[in-house]
Amino acid sequence: MSRMSTPQDTPKDAAHDPAHHVDSPLVHGLKQRHLSMIALGGVIGAGLFVGSGAGIAAAGPSIVLAYAISGALVMLVMRMLGEMSAANPASGSFSVHAERAIGPWAGFTAGWGFWFLLCVAVGLEGIGAAKIMVGWFPDSPEWAWVALFMLVFCGANLTAVKNFGEFEFWFAALKVGAIALFLGIGVLAILGILPGSDVSAPGSDNLTGVGGFMPNGTDGLIIGLLASVFAYGGLETVTIAAAESEKPVQSVAKAVRTAMWRIAVFYVGSMLVVVTLLPWDNKEVVAKGPYVATLDHLGIPGAGQIMNVIVLIALLSAMNANIYGASRMSYSLIARGQGPKALGRIHSGVPRLAVLASSVFGFVCVLLSYWRPDDVFPWLLNMIGAMILVVWIFIAASQLILRRRTEREEPEKLVVKMWGYPVLTWVALAAMAYIFYLMTQQPDTRKQLLATGILTLILAAIGFARQKIAERAAVAAE
Repeated sequence: MSRMSTPQDTPKDAAHDPAHHVDSPLVHGLKQRHLSMIALGGVIGAGLFVGSGAGIAAAGPSIVLAYAISGALVMLVMRMLGEMSAANPASGSFSVHAERAIGPWAGFTAGWGFWFLLCVAVGLEGIGAAKIMVGWFPDSPEWAWVALFMLVFCGANLTAVKNFGEFEFWFAALKVGAIALFLGIGVLAILGILPGSDVSAPGSDNLTGVGGFMPNGTDGLIIGLLASVFAYGGLETVTIAAAESEKPVQSVAKAVRTAMWRIAVFYVGSMLVVVTLLPWDNKEVVAKGPYVATLDHLGIPGAGQIMNVIVLIALLSAMNANIYGASRMSYSLIARGQGPKALGRIHSGVPRLAVLASSVFGFVCVLLSYWRPDDVFPWLLNMIGAMILVVWIFIAASQLILRRRTEREEPEKLVVKMWGYPVLTWVALAAMAYIFYLMTQQPDTRKQLLATGILTLILAAIGFARQKIAERAAVAAE
């Protein structure tokens, strides 16, 4: 190539991302049933089962409103991402879109920032899963369980992509089944007709009593809102996986179109069940997690162990999906000249070196949690604290630019369209800016914002420098 390709001068069929092409070295081994279940399971994480307890303790019954507001924002983001991914399916997803819309530095920043987020999350999920196993096997070392899980899922991702799809299919099926069962039990209990239970129908007592619907005022609602925003992270993986599906365009379109009811039922619905059945200030909501506390309240035998199994499945599912997402994101970046070429080699349709590098980095994060628990590891956690918001901002900015370009050049590719464009895109951007402002008002989230900001600026500076060097080299070669 005599000079660097830019979004303006690149031909329509240029290789922005190898996974975009039919003859891509990546294998299109994911079936529609894999994609459908990955999309369903992507919104059900350990944060929902356990972490939502802290949000309930802060916001009270208004946690339902917090999840509804943040859920609406996530739906807008997914619709934007779905529009771009259906028009141009790519394993680099939003990183590819940011590069096409804004420039290589934006793709570099969004892509490597997300890779860093996923790798640290892999480590956190491994630690969480290991703690559950140590609870069952007290004499076993925690690090050994983490290593075992890493080996299993690294191995699964080193083989054909369909193996990743099968793991996620069954993991997601179990999670969906568990939360559907919980919602069914909860609705029966709210109506006072749960068989074998002597708990009477609570009515609206827990929703409006004990301090009212918003017992801690707007401050509590804000804390709940911030907690709920980050619980939705992970939905983006389905647009990465869709590039390796049999029918990428149709798969993305279907996943995005079903996002609304998934969020409404799984998140908002389950929060409504919990705060209707239990007083929001019940100590067990935080101590045991809202789901275990609710099942215990209803007298469901073995509720704690049942939910431990479900949480373990959720953590292992997230590990598997994040290793996959990190490897495909790094592969896409490397294929676009945004990383070390050696890691971009494809073996049997799988970027195995990218899988290994992502897994190793995740395990290093685990080791840092043991070696440097008081300084380095907390800094790592803070750096990923607001990264998902940074990614969402890149998605919204890219959609604003690419929508106009696609309407002008290839309108037939707009299989999925953003609602109320461009008004709702600007509304989403304003909401993200407001969330950043809210983060500055809380001590813990202020630290996260600072650390994430530093990481983002470092990545942007590196990406911009690389872009300028490439542009100068291209001019010199002409």
